[in-house]
Amino acid sequence: MSLLPTMLERIARARVDLRMGLPVILTTGDTAILAIAIESLTPERLADLRGLGPVALALTARRATTLKARVYDDDLARVEVPIDADLSWLQSLADPADDLAVPMKGPLTSLRSGEASLPRLALALVKSARLLPSAAYVDLQDAGSFALKHDLTLLPRSTAEPLLNQSSPLHPVAAARLPVEAAEAGRLHIFRPEDGGEEHYAIEIGRPDRDKPVLARLHSACFTGDVLGSLKCDCGPQLRGALGQMGQDGAGVLLYLNQEGRGIGLANKMRAYSLQDQGFDTVEANHRLGFEDDERDFRLGASILRELGFSAVRLMTNNPGKIAMMEKTGISVEERVPLKVGENEFNRHYLATKAAKSGHML
Repeated sequence: MSLLPTMLERIARARVDLRMGLPVILTTGDTAILAIAIESLTPERLADLRGLGPVALALTARRATTLKARVYDDDLARVEVPIDADLSWLQSLADPADDLAVPMKGPLTSLRSGEASLPRLALALVKSARLLPSAAYVDLQDAGSFALKHDLTLLPRSTAEPLLNQSSPLHPVAAARLPVEAAEAGRLHIFRPEDGGEEHYAIEIGRPDRDKPVLARLHSACFTGDVLGSLKCDCGPQLRGALGQMGQDGAGVLLYLNQEGRGIGLANKMRAYSLQDQGFDTVEANHRLGFEDDERDFRLGASILRELGFSAVRLMTNNPGKIAMMEKTGISVEERVPLKVGENEFNRHYLATKAAKSGHML
């Protein structure tokens, strides 16, 4: 029946559930777990989890390494939760805010036996919900009946995991003329992903020739830099510089992708900023939070370019990763156009870290 939710829609529902503090049920074969995000966990729900059996904590390998917890499952660690551990104990493992004040969190006992695929799926879901990448979980015996009885979202790993790993298709929603400071001949296009995520935008300057490489930039949303004029990054100057260059050239496309904080979301970005105030660089801060250096999906930009009719670009970027992804997804990068603007005393170390650890050409 077409009125029933698709698996993509169930995944979107699961993200909302996790953000609201509800658990989700994940299944594979004859095994199942009930998982809930630590960030939204309450003492009452922790007590209810314990009523179902032993509780374990799933952490990314990045976070586990910081905590000196053994990683037996390559990209994640499964940690036993002691019977007397309260919510603050779990939160201290998930959130690195007090790591320097309380460096010894253990002793931590990592699980070696058992299936790790479902905790891994739980972490992927929590990440996609823009929450701290950590989840508490318990094993379930009769997942289907439990889901029906408690009205909880159930996701089979076999169908949910492939959808989480692929880039969600984007569809054009609306477009209209929009004169901007850089050029009166502007047009804004809105694209909506099928997975219920945030919309992404394309600002078209002039009338770019679809048969020639278009001057283009993939710009990730930066509320602090683009809107507030933050001096901690170079995002605002890059945005205005790219649009200004397109205005001078008379044509171009700026793709504005809602992937704040290298894809970890504004709240986690502020957590990373707080860690930077403690002396960690931007990459170290992301790792301590449990994220990779860069969690963005640049395939979204390639999808928008193809939808707009472009197959080749002159890409305004200092990031070799964007070039590689464009080429990998079938968009030819005919030229890299450097965009070196906005360096100041507050972001000099940040830019140096991007060059040294992320390979940016600065």
